[in-house]
Amino acid sequence: MFTGIIETLGKVEKLEKEGGNLHITVSSTITSELKIDQSVSHNGVCLTVVSMDADQYTVTAIEETLSKTNLGDLKVGELVNLERAMLLGARLDGHIVQGHVDQTASCTFIEEKDGSWVYTFAYDPKLNNVTIEKGSITVDGVSLTVVDSKKDSFSVAIIPYTHEHTRFHTYKVGDTINLEFDVVGKYVSRLLELRG
Repeated sequence: MFTGIIETLGKVEKLEKEGGNLHITVSSTITSELKIDQSVSHNGVCLTVVSMDADQYTVTAIEETLSKTNLGDLKVGELVNLERAMLLGARLDGHIVQGHVDQTASCTFIEEKDGSWVYTFAYDPKLNNVTIEKGSITVDGVSLTVVDSKKDSFSVAIIPYTHEHTRFHTYKVGDTINLEFDVVGKYVSRLLELRG
């Protein structure tokens, strides 16, 4: 379990395909605090540390993960949002995040607005995921509040700190991002679906 509060950015150092798997080697300021078999969220995707070497560690994404997230589009030198699993008894500053991406979305609009930024993302509504106005959403692992919720899109407002310390400052219109919808929203959506 995660909180959606990004600890740091990691840099992709190496990408190695092996069958349907992708081994992703990342350098990070938190590498020395990690250990093999530990869960770390990468752009909102929970992956297990499989090896470590100095300031770099490696995780493996399987074919299904690559097909449902933006990890298959990673390039060497690209930044990833990192968060270690939350500690029991620690503050829950964001919201409950499982690290299981529901689907991807496309960035359709970016606007700088009085020192902050508004980002709009569009997603395929056929998968029956929904956002709720003022509800929580996870964008590439970042816990955010939904504004301007629609059936197939939503916006988020980004403060300068988040803009600088996450991948948000690298986004361009057309970029693909990972979405994990709020657990509560998922259950509400499922109940409405069952009611017909």
